[in-house]
Parts: sequence; C-alpha cells; structure tokens
Amino acid sequence: MTNIILLGPPGAGKGTQAKNLVESRNMVQLSTGDMLREAQASGSEMGKKVAAIMAEGKLVTDQIVIGLIREKMQKGSEGGFIFDGFPRTLPQADALEKLMLEMELKIDSVIEMQVNDETLVQRIVNRAEEARAAGQPVRADDNEESVKIRLMEYYKKTSPLIGYYYAKGNLQRVDGLASIDEVKTSIDWILGK
Repeated sequence: MTNIILLGPPGAGKGTQAKNLVESRNMVQLSTGDMLREAQASGSEMGKKVAAIMAEGKLVTDQIVIGLIREKMQKGSEGGFIFDGFPRTLPQADALEKLMLEMELKIDSVIEMQVNDETLVQRIVNRAEEARAAGQPVRADDNEESVKIRLMEYYKKTSPLIGYYYAKGNLQRVDGLASIDEVKTSIDWILGK
C-alpha cells in the first residue's frame, strides 16, 4: 500500500494523474472538492454540516475536511490513498500527519508537479477555448485573469508545503507540463513500478 500527496497549482494535471493511479494501482483518490460535494449530497450528519456552511458561502473548516478524509480512509484501500487538493496549508499538513499516525499509516511520497506559470495559464485558457468551441461546459474561472489569481493563491498558501515535505525527505518533483504519458512514467518511476 502506497500513500501519496500530489502537489501542484491548478491545471498542473493532478486530477488526470490521480485517475491513472486509481486505474493502474487500485489506489483511492481523496479529492477534497469531490468529498465535499459528495458529503453535501449524502444527507449524512457530516453532509448536513457541510451543506449549511457552504450555503452561507463560508469555507469548510480543516476539522471537517479531516473528518471526511478519516471516513473515506476507514473504508480502506488495497493500493493506498492519493491526496489531491489536500493538504493546502501547513496546519492541514500537520492535521493529516496526525491522522496518518492515528491510523498507523504514513505518506510515502509527495509529488510536486512543477510547471511554468505562463505556459500553465496558456494551457488552461486554450483548453477552455477548445471546450467552448466543441460545445462542452467550461469553468467560469478558466480565463487568464482568474487563473492568475488562483495561481497566486496557490503560491501564497500551498508553496510552504514544498519546504515542509522537502525537510521530511519525501518530496519528489516531476515536470507537470510534460505529456500525460511522460508524467505518468515519471510518477511510476518514483513509486517504484
């Protein structure tokens, strides 16, 4: 069983690579966005809390997110877990480490998907234009200005994690702008396929 964290700015390809790992290694993707939407729709006690907070336009607390992650992890996984979009801050990293210790698990690798910001912005904007031209749905914030704001937010809050995991000795880097297959190969090499 392997447990990993995928780090990288919006549009770096974390979701695509997580799907590859789910299919090839039987891992479970723990995407906080997906978990929050799922909890909201579930009608469970936790789901009702999440729905109420989100209805007020507030951010869900780290404690609730860790609770959702704990619920998912208690269901188990043969191949391990992929943390996608969490942790985003140092307090979240500390909370995740505490949870992993409680569950007698550890993070095996933290994979940073490195990108060139200008290329990434262009990639997201082009992808949105192609989707729009094909009549597919497009995220409202997939425009140059919004992407730059999302990147700034990522670097402000999440980049300290790079130093945090580097100091722990489990940070690995891949070129997030390489082809999907090249990134997959790099990740497989890190995980020892």
